[in-house]
Amino acid sequence: MSAGILSRLPLIAKWSGRMIQIKTPHEIELMRGAGLVVARAIAAVRSAVRPGVTTGELDAIAEDTIRSAGAIPSFLGYHGFTGSICASINDEVVHGIPDPRRVLAAGDNISIDCGAILEGWHGDSAVTVTVGPPSAEDAALIDVTERSMWAGLARAVAGGRLTDISAAVESAITAEAHPYGIVDHYGGHGIGTEMHQDPHVLNYGRPGRGPRLVPGLALAIEPMVTVGDPATAELEDGWTVVTKDGSRAAHFEHTVAITPEGPWVLTAEDGGVAGLAPFGITPRT
Repeated sequence: MSAGILSRLPLIAKWSGRMIQIKTPHEIELMRGAGLVVARAIAAVRSAVRPGVTTGELDAIAEDTIRSAGAIPSFLGYHGFTGSICASINDEVVHGIPDPRRVLAAGDNISIDCGAILEGWHGDSAVTVTVGPPSAEDAALIDVTERSMWAGLARAVAGGRLTDISAAVESAITAEAHPYGIVDHYGGHGIGTEMHQDPHVLNYGRPGRGPRLVPGLALAIEPMVTVGDPATAELEDGWTVVTKDGSRAAHFEHTVAITPEGPWVLTAEDGGVAGLAPFGITPRT
């Protein structure tokens, strides 16, 4: 779930008047447990995506997977949100509300965003998939969005700066021949004992700025990319964010911990091995 309202933080490192939570190695291990719950919930939902299924049914699958693991859905009840996932379709960028009356059709793109709390620690992740075979345009949109996320995750290394991640995401998107849009305002965030913590992580910007990346910092990196104009509006439900021009959007997210050995992607089953390999990075698993 993209950062909107940031929770109060318990403490820790201070930067520009903000408190940024730094975790111990043991706490990062606990976050890995939450991350794996999220990974399995998203996998279960993804495998159920097909024409005729409702977003309400997908939500029930996610909640059952999370609770069966002894965890709690992060999203359910968050500022009144009524689902365990965000289910955003086609021109919906983020925060779509699951609905038992909303039926998926062949050719739809759906962003599945999911979070879980285990032993007091959060994991947060998202994928975008097409219902059935994607069009060439949809396949390209989904591909560039996912690749830009991995480009950002590859820069989650100790000694760097926060905007190194932002710049890497932006560069991966703007390198494409098609002029994809990068959604403003909505972005990634710190994560730990709350789902949304400082710092906010934009998906664009100049490198070398912002707080220093240090071991124990955990971030959710989540690019949101549009085929057309990236301007957005919020629907009357108070949650769903759509593109103003009706163009399709895609959204990917992973939770990553910065460790002395490099990025550890807590919400990837393999710790990020496959996604980071093109960048010459071998993460902890």
